[in-house]
Amino acid sequence: MTPVRSVVGVILLAAMVVGVAFAGRFGSDPRLGPSPLVGKQVPAVTIDLIDRGGPLALRDLTGDIIVVNFWAPWCVPCRAEHADLLATAGAYGEGVTVLGVAYQSREGDVGAFLDELGRGYPVGMDRASRAAIEFGVRGVPETFFVGADGMVLAKVSGPIDAALASAALDSILLGGDVDSVETGEVQVTP
Repeated sequence: MTPVRSVVGVILLAAMVVGVAFAGRFGSDPRLGPSPLVGKQVPAVTIDLIDRGGPLALRDLTGDIIVVNFWAPWCVPCRAEHADLLATAGAYGEGVTVLGVAYQSREGDVGAFLDELGRGYPVGMDRASRAAIEFGVRGVPETFFVGADGMVLAKVSGPIDAALASAALDSILLGGDVDSVETGEVQVTP
């Protein structure tokens, strides 16, 4: 075999390997994926609550099961899931906190969204996206379930509905496991 044929053969083989690797990723959203936070302590982040005023440190909620939902008023799936989050917050009393974290948004837009679609759980502003960075948020909506001990138990990439939220919370309350799931695409920008 001539040296030219050998080089061409190696190049073709390398191109096929790269092609197979990329082909395996087609049809999947690279922003969706498991969270490295699952199994770790909730990040030490503070958000500014918009209705109650003042800062809230997530670690101050230890003792409650926390549903941390990152969303934005410009996010179409976030609009769709909002009623389900309101229902979830209303269905669970003491010991469960649903917390909305507004991602890359202006406070006026967040207020308008809540005025239109309803208020029913605390919502905070994520100034400079610090909480999103600590949680590894790749887009919105993304929801994290945090146990009463402060451990991140699972992540939902994409919109969440009341049935999924209730199943996860019921399992956590009964001492069971919760799996991370991908329910759809997440939005990165408006």
